Amino acid sequence: MQTIAIVDYGMGNLRSVAKAFAHVAPDQRVMITSNAEEIAAADRVVLPGQAAMPESMAALNASGLRDVLWAASKDRPFFGVCLGLQMLFESTEEGDILALGYLPGRCVRFPRQHRDHDGGALKVPHMGWNPVSFPAHAREHPCWAGVSEGSAFYFAHSFYAVPTQNALVAATANYPDPVCVAAARANLFAVQFHPEKSADAGLRVLKNFSTWNGTA
Repeated sequence: MQTIAIVDYGMGNLRSVAKAFAHVAPDQRVMITSNAEEIAAADRVVLPGQAAMPESMAALNASGLRDVLWAASKDRPFFGVCLGLQMLFESTEEGDILALGYLPGRCVRFPRQHRDHDGGALKVPHMGWNPVSFPAHAREHPCWAGVSEGSAFYFAHSFYAVPTQNALVAATANYPDPVCVAAARANLFAVQFHPEKSADAGLRVLKNFSTWNGTA
C-alpha cells in the first residue's frame, strides 16, 4: 500500500486535508505525521499551511523536519497547500525570514488599499471562490487532468507568490490582475487555494496528485 504523508509541524489545516485525501485515495494510507522516518518512507508528501509565514517557518524549523523535507522535495511527488505553496519559495514580505527556498521567487502582499480596474475596493485577505486559468506550458500537467479552464477554487490569503521564472507558474487567478496561484517544477506541485474546500474541482486535484508519479 502506498502512503501519503501530511506533514505535521504544529501548524496547518491538517485534518480536513487528510480527510479529503482519504476520500479520493481510499486504497492508500493517509497519515498525519511529525515523524521524520515516516515522512522519509512515504511515497508522497504534502506540506499544508495556514496563518502567518514567520510563525509557520519558526514552527517548521523547531520541528526538526527541514532535512527530511528537503530530501523528499528532490525525489518524490511533493504537494504544497495554501501557505505550503508560499513556504516553497525563498522569502516573503511578511517578515525578515528565509522560507524553504525550493523554488526561486518571493511572496508579496496585496496592497492594503486594493482596487479593481474600475476603482472599486477589493478585500484583503482575498477570500472566497475565484476561477483559475492555466498557462499553455502548464495546461497538460497531470495534476490538472479533468480540471476545466476557469474552474473555481476557494481562496483565503493576503500574500501570493511571485516566481522569478514564468515556467514555474502553473495557474493564475485575477484579483484583479493575474497572480500566481499554483506552481510546479519537476516533482513539486503547489496551490494557493484550498483544494479540500473547493468541491469537485479541488477533490480532482487531490485525486490527481494521489496517483501522480512526479513527472510532468
